[in-house]
Amino acid sequence: MIGTLCAAALAAGLVACATGPRTQSAEATVFTAQRSSEHRGQDDLLTGGLGLDGLRAMAPPAFADPAQPTAAELRRRALWSNWRGIADLAPGGGYGELFGSLAAVPGREFHAYAKVPGAASPHRVMLQLPDAFDASKRCVVVTASSGSRGIYGSIAVAGAWGLPKGCAVAYTDKGAGTDYFDLEAQSGVRADGTRGALDAGDLAFIPDAPVNASGVAFKHAHSKDNPEADWGRHVKQAAEFALQALGEALPDAAPFTFANTRVIAVGISNGGGAVLRAAELDGDWLDAVVAGEPNVFVDGHGGRSLYDYTTEAALLMPCAQLHLQDLPQPPLRAQVEALWTLRCGSLQAAGLVEGGDPAAQAKSAFDRMLANGWSEGAIRAGVLSTGFDLWRAVAVTYASAYGRYGVDEHPCEFAFSAQNADFQARAATPAEQAAWWSDASGIPPGAGVGMLGTPVALPDATLPGLQCLRALNDGDGEDAKRVQAGIAATRAAPPRAGLPVVVVHGTDDGLVPMAFSSAPYVAAARAAGRDVRYWQVRNAQHFDGFLGLPDYAARYVPLLPYVYEALDRVSAHLDGAGALPADAVIATTPRGPGAALTRAHLAIP
Repeated sequence: MIGTLCAAALAAGLVACATGPRTQSAEATVFTAQRSSEHRGQDDLLTGGLGLDGLRAMAPPAFADPAQPTAAELRRRALWSNWRGIADLAPGGGYGELFGSLAAVPGREFHAYAKVPGAASPHRVMLQLPDAFDASKRCVVVTASSGSRGIYGSIAVAGAWGLPKGCAVAYTDKGAGTDYFDLEAQSGVRADGTRGALDAGDLAFIPDAPVNASGVAFKHAHSKDNPEADWGRHVKQAAEFALQALGEALPDAAPFTFANTRVIAVGISNGGGAVLRAAELDGDWLDAVVAGEPNVFVDGHGGRSLYDYTTEAALLMPCAQLHLQDLPQPPLRAQVEALWTLRCGSLQAAGLVEGGDPAAQAKSAFDRMLANGWSEGAIRAGVLSTGFDLWRAVAVTYASAYGRYGVDEHPCEFAFSAQNADFQARAATPAEQAAWWSDASGIPPGAGVGMLGTPVALPDATLPGLQCLRALNDGDGEDAKRVQAGIAATRAAPPRAGLPVVVVHGTDDGLVPMAFSSAPYVAAARAAGRDVRYWQVRNAQHFDGFLGLPDYAARYVPLLPYVYEALDRVSAHLDGAGALPADAVIATTPRGPGAALTRAHLAIP
């Protein structure tokens, strides 16, 4: 187990780094529920011993007792889930051949909870320390999970790059994650991922819930902390934990400080936004940042908040996509066209689009989205989010987070529960509860937990709820002001002067369009005099994990190789062996149906 450092040692671990004067952190983080484990032989750090074949398996690693899996079984399954959710591991996709490594990495893991000042709930932090770590070349890669994933949610990003190079890798779930709490069973997730009763003593999340509440609560929606406002501090605390854990794991090489240890931050999607928020914090504690497809919000330069464009897409995109031919599959157009046509009619009746027939209404919705900054490529790639009802799922969770609403307080009356086939709420089974930590993405629906919506109004059943969610962005009522204040708290500032920052984004990103996120961020940073490098990758969308679908593989290239390459360039620059990446609009070539990915397709500059 990791012991508790004395105050002097902790202070030494919080000294700021790189060049120039060193300053100590004003906030000494206290880490709780600390534990460690060894991972060697058939259970390594990177894949839990699964390797490429195990990660490619369609079924997750089984639990010997589905209702009571062990911590080791949960860890292995969480690795499987998070690898498959982030990376394209399918044959022909290039992983492990053109880019990336899945070679076993033996070492140790260190886990704890940390809490930012004022937060009600902790976030998880973890350090993976490979046996090949060289204390004479002190390298820490710090990262935050993509989306709302659990603590292994950046294993395919930071772990896959840093661990094979002998770097220690520090993680945070940034106040979200998969620590689901069953309100009826009064059980949650313990520090090791197993289920525990309310009196277990080390539950990762205990919601402030009314008596006799039912269903499922999860940290991103129900902590009342608006975790996105503190993403940068979550990342810094993960780095602080890394220094503490390294000092205890390698006492002969201690102390590890920001002054004597290289720290590179990397993340994608929400994790990319988190490392950019970390880049703006005071002190020279970071040496470089690489952000992929970042969810980041700045004022001006065309910047829009995630909630703004998500609620817009939830309403308009099903109709707008009817205007486009040759959409990526799935979803099959024949399966969704009736519902999307219905949405066009609903929008016309509500005065949101014009036109006397579905074709005219679809063009009106499409033109409106273009006028609001969407590109055709983003609308086309966004069909995946439309088909999976992801826009609504994101909007529901983020509305709750931004407004700091607790259980049963959602202003649009959404809630979460296990469901029957007819979508009626029911109690979760012990086996479902046990698998939430390893299998869930951090935002329902998924892993047996679904959304319970507002009262429906047929024929367009989800429209009233979506209109309520949109009104929280555009309205002036008390709930709208509350949500808008939460959104305002997530605005990013420019990075620290002199900090190397590389931003990588796909031009066809349909979930976090670069026009609303990375492009405004880069423009704002440069307007403030910061040197931020920017790679724009043609024919790349948001989800590498969906490139296993043949039609997506034929149309799009993965983004991860560019993130890894940017890390390589940044690391070489810090070593004095190369320049930072130059700005580039990378003209990739999709590999087409049935072809294997090659370096020529990627065209990495």
